[in-house]
This record gives sequence, C-alpha cells and structure tokens, in this order.
Amino acid sequence: MPNILFPAFGYLYYWLLKEDHYSLQGPFLANLYEDLRNYIEYRKKDDLEIEGFRKKLLQNHTLIPVDDFGAGSKKVPQREREISAITRYSTSGRKFAQLYQFFASKTPAKVLIELGTCLGITTRYLSQVTLGKLATFEGSHSIQEVAKAGFKKKNTEFVLGKIQDTLPAFLEKNPIVDFALVDATHTFEATMYYFEMLLPHLHSKSILVIADIYWSREMYLAWKTIIARPEVRLSLDFYECGVVFFDFPGEKTHRILDY
Repeated sequence: MPNILFPAFGYLYYWLLKEDHYSLQGPFLANLYEDLRNYIEYRKKDDLEIEGFRKKLLQNHTLIPVDDFGAGSKKVPQREREISAITRYSTSGRKFAQLYQFFASKTPAKVLIELGTCLGITTRYLSQVTLGKLATFEGSHSIQEVAKAGFKKKNTEFVLGKIQDTLPAFLEKNPIVDFALVDATHTFEATMYYFEMLLPHLHSKSILVIADIYWSREMYLAWKTIIARPEVRLSLDFYECGVVFFDFPGEKTHRILDY
C-alpha cells in the first residue's frame, strides 16, 4: 500500500474500532476521558490569542527556506515553502493542541519537551500549562524564527539543530522529564531513537505523546512497537496521536478512543 494512501486506510481502521466514553470500564479511564471532554469544553474561550497567531500565519504567504531532516512534507515538499502552507498542512489544529495541553497538565509539568516546534502553535499551548520549563526542539532556523516571533513566555527554551544532536545534551542537564511530545522527523528509526533516548528520563507519572501515528506505515509500526514495550502500561489511540502512560491501576491496556 503506498504511503500516500495509508492514512485513509488507517482512519477506516480507527473509525471501525474507536470507542466512546460510554464503553469505558474502570474509574481511571472513565474519569480521564471525562476530564478531557470537560477540559476542552471549559477552555473554549481560553488561549484565543494563540489562534489569532495561527490566523496571521495563515495569511502570511512569505516564502522561507526549510531545512528538513525527516520524512518531509506530503503537501509542501519544496525546500522553499509559504508560511501559510506550512501552517495549514504541518501544524496541529486547536482540538489536538488542547489535547496535548490537557495531558501535559496531568503530569507534574516541571520539565516538558516538544520535539518538532514547527511554527510554535502547539508550543504556545504547552507553555500555558508548564509549571517549570518547556524545551522545544526544531531543526530549521527559518521555521524557528517564525515560531519565536512575539513569543513572550519566559518558561520556554527554543533549541535549534538536529534533534539527534541536541536532545542528548539537554537530557544530560535535565534528567527527569514529565511530559514529551514527539512530533518530528516521522520515520520509524527516528521515532524509536527518540523513544529510547527519552525512556530512561521518564517516570511513573510521565506522559509521552507520539503525533501522526497513522502518517505512514513506518509511523504506525513505530507506534505499535512502542506500545508493546513492557514499560508502557496504558496507551490511547486518538488517530492523530497516541498517548502513552507508564503507570496504570490495572492490566496493560490499549484503547482506541473517539475524539
């Protein structure tokens, strides 16, 4: 199956198997899912300035050179890309940016990592719930410059360079990570490298999110490999991303959830 078709087949699989909140058993999962639904509902009027930033990016047709160290973009593969196109095709929408924000808030939130800053929209959402430090990693200088424009939060560190080079140095200085979002490179090898690099620094209350788990067969294989690891106690498939827990009051569980 060509990779370009994989997300569509993946969505059909997801759609056939997804569950809603009525089917969840056990207080932990039921309460977690209800908390997520309430969080999204209660924050309808929060962080709207971030969506204002997104709107400005969507109206910005400036061409910028992009250094891409990963699988590339399916929609805008050119090295020079319009900021508007990057925003439209390569950034998370408000719904999932808030989902990432919610799960980050469920951790101690002292050290947060975002692999793949892109234009800084999700970065802004995560910074709102960061109680300590958020480190966001990006490989392309021109993209990082757009992401940093007008950014005022002092709790966020922008790290530039190949993640394979910059992440080890950061983890050496910050040995405990509460939340990590992996949204970069989009290959099996890189995703597994990031997971193995992060794993020794995660603890029982940490939460790990893997974005774009149905982006390609490679990404889906990485997701299936990660959730099969014995350290993972609970995994949640929301199609656009997968969420991993390392502490769960029950048997190892995998759920495909409507969102």
